[in-house]
Amino acid sequence: MLVAFSVAPSGTAPHTPAAADGSVHDAVAAAVKVVRDSGLPHRTTSMFTEIEGEWDEVFAVVKAATDAVMPFGSRVSLVLKADIRLGRTGELDGKIERLETAIAALEVDGEAARDAAGDR
Repeated sequence: MLVAFSVAPSGTAPHTPAAADGSVHDAVAAAVKVVRDSGLPHRTTSMFTEIEGEWDEVFAVVKAATDAVMPFGSRVSLVLKADIRLGRTGELDGKIERLETAIAALEVDGEAARDAAGDR
């Protein structure tokens, strides 16, 4: 299973100074550290962290990452999307590889169509 999630604090946290610019990077860093320490395959982008594994292990990591953000605010927002395909592994990279192959095929087809139309 693949899970993409984003977790961020909101509100004010007692005894924790808020960033003057409203940034939540310290809280996100705490969550991402949990993911990295899990040993599960993962990828972090500017908006989400993706993690791959079995249901129980992935959701345990999401819970621990959410718990790591709790001290940074009076509440926490969690956005989560899951792709559940039983028996599949390596999908963190596999989905991207298939996408790139499909894009390359479209580019080849587009060039062939332009050649056939005499656009070159």
